[in-house]
Amino acid sequence: MANIPDEFRYWSQRDRPWVKAARAIGRRVLGFDLAPPDDVVAAFAAMYYDADPLAEAFVDEVYLGRSPAIGRAMLDQALAGGVASVPDAPRSLIELFADLERDPAWVDRAQVDRGAQVFRRYGPDVFTFAGAVTLEAYVESSVAKPLALTGAYAGSSTKKRFLETAAFWIAVSEPGGLDAGAPGRASALRVRIMHVFVRRRLLAHPEWNLAAWGVPISQADALLTLMGGSFAPGLAMRAMGYRPSRADIEAMMHFWRYVGHLMGVRPRWYPASMREAMQLAFVTLVKGAHQAGDDGVQLCQSYARAFAPDPAAPLARRVIDGWHHRMHLGTTRFFLRRSTYRRNRLPSAGPWALAPLVRFPYIFAAETLRRNVPGLGEVADRVARRRRDRWFARHMGGRKAEYRAAESFTR
Repeated sequence: MANIPDEFRYWSQRDRPWVKAARAIGRRVLGFDLAPPDDVVAAFAAMYYDADPLAEAFVDEVYLGRSPAIGRAMLDQALAGGVASVPDAPRSLIELFADLERDPAWVDRAQVDRGAQVFRRYGPDVFTFAGAVTLEAYVESSVAKPLALTGAYAGSSTKKRFLETAAFWIAVSEPGGLDAGAPGRASALRVRIMHVFVRRRLLAHPEWNLAAWGVPISQADALLTLMGGSFAPGLAMRAMGYRPSRADIEAMMHFWRYVGHLMGVRPRWYPASMREAMQLAFVTLVKGAHQAGDDGVQLCQSYARAFAPDPAAPLARRVIDGWHHRMHLGTTRFFLRRSTYRRNRLPSAGPWALAPLVRFPYIFAAETLRRNVPGLGEVADRVARRRRDRWFARHMGGRKAEYRAAESFTR
């Protein structure tokens, strides 16, 4: 097929016995076929060659045509005072901001606000969950290679990069965080530009295999990231006691679709319901080539060690950090498939792998009260926001997120 990456193997693998069995179970249990129509799969596969032309025009003209420092200065000024405040603003910047100011026809602001609140309700638990399930994607080259080549999420940089991602999640999901001039909206644009800058540099890298992987940080992988922050925790974190409804999960999907829109994620197809999200998850599982090799293994191992205590830190700090490290590792083990954990040779979590289950009764009870007692929803929202703010402040140690693209490669 045209415009299909070599490592997109859905059609060659969908007749395997386990795939047929999964489809049969899906029909009986869920009442529908987990395999979506072929035209939907083809659209998703083609998205591996879709990027972000509007933002790329600005990056090419300024970041790469002049210098990254000039590009950052222009972007900061436009975010602070509008495009009109940027002296001799290039047309590419004007068109980028004009696009941001036009809401897409599909957006429902009430759904965006509801979805943000649902996401906030998970507190910092959703950060650890999202980090853990991302390890499942590191078997794919299109996901692992950009991180491996730039050094992001590898070695000592892993915790810093992960916390910067958490800062982004917090900023966009705060009440009003996506309004014009709000920090979340600014963060979305900064991350968008960072992705474009990395994409441009990786496309010129001799190791990047365009035919096999598509473009770096493609619309397809970006879509899966949005699902990883909405549909995936909506289902999986019920195992910890959280109780989102179907409408809650679909609102969270809508919220992340709008965040993605601000980030330049404009997929040819986006799941409109939990049924379609399940079908996308099925396609993702079936199409995998699992060719990332040692790069994926090293990324997984770096993440598992990210919160380990510093041996040079004072004793009290080491004790506290050791507890957080074990919770981090236990949650990772709880949500990660056994085969993934073993294949990547991750350290044993021991009894800490049961930590999410230990918390289940308390979270379930609090969620039940929230759903049944008027006014408790607002209280739960404030408590969850304070929890994640404290979590972030403790781990960042006073630093601020920078959202800067890597300016060199690890190889």
